[in-house]
Amino acid sequence: MTDALVRCGWAVGELYRDYHDNEWGRPVRDGVALFERMSLEAFQSGLSWLTILRKRENFRRAFDRFDIETVARYTDADVARLMADESIVRNRAKIEATIANARAAADLGPEDLAELLWSFAPAPRPRPADPSEVPSATAESTAMARELKRRGFRFVGPTTAYALMQATGMVDDHLRSCFVAPITRADS
Repeated sequence: MTDALVRCGWAVGELYRDYHDNEWGRPVRDGVALFERMSLEAFQSGLSWLTILRKRENFRRAFDRFDIETVARYTDADVARLMADESIVRNRAKIEATIANARAAADLGPEDLAELLWSFAPAPRPRPADPSEVPSATAESTAMARELKRRGFRFVGPTTAYALMQATGMVDDHLRSCFVAPITRADS
């Protein structure tokens, strides 16, 4: 199915188009939803985002819907269970990083994950005119990655942090020509 809407160039195919139109770049402030996105961005590292989108419901099932407290209590038996689950990406380092990240998120205390991540959101800027204006990392994503690593998070380098910022509306990298209305922080 096609329509006449102008989208960002990467939004090709039904799954990408649906993700682009309804989710990517929309502000996310819920800690569990942010933890899921952080985890999926880490699993995507070195792979196609389409691979992750296709397996997203399997990831949700396998990781108890990314409930931070539940995943933080995972044991070696859970790692073995996840490594045997053919419906997700079976990468031990990424699985162990997801568990470590849940523990780090659970240890934040009164500051929650959403507050921490959003503290790195840059001031709004004009949308890029074309893909060449979209960075792979920024000073803010580098600072976010550094702080997350300092707090015990793993698989959260500057590029992964920037992808998380894009996906969760901390930055708006929809192209100027894209039909998606600019999202303001007030929309979150």
